[in-house]
Amino acid sequence: MNLLFVGGIGTSEMLLIVFALLLLFGGKKLPELMRGAGRGIREFKDAVNTPSEDEGE
Repeated sequence: MNLLFVGGIGTSEMLLIVFALLLLFGGKKLPELMRGAGRGIREFKDAVNTPSEDEGE
């Protein structure tokens, strides 16, 4: 799991982050937050991959 912004984070650090998120947001709110983050990332990727009207000039 070597993402661009998570290059130096290991398994124990990831578990600590997940545990902290569970403490902050609770088990019921966390899936909703992750779903929203996934939608945001998907919309960003779509916007980056879609050619804009200015590229033809």
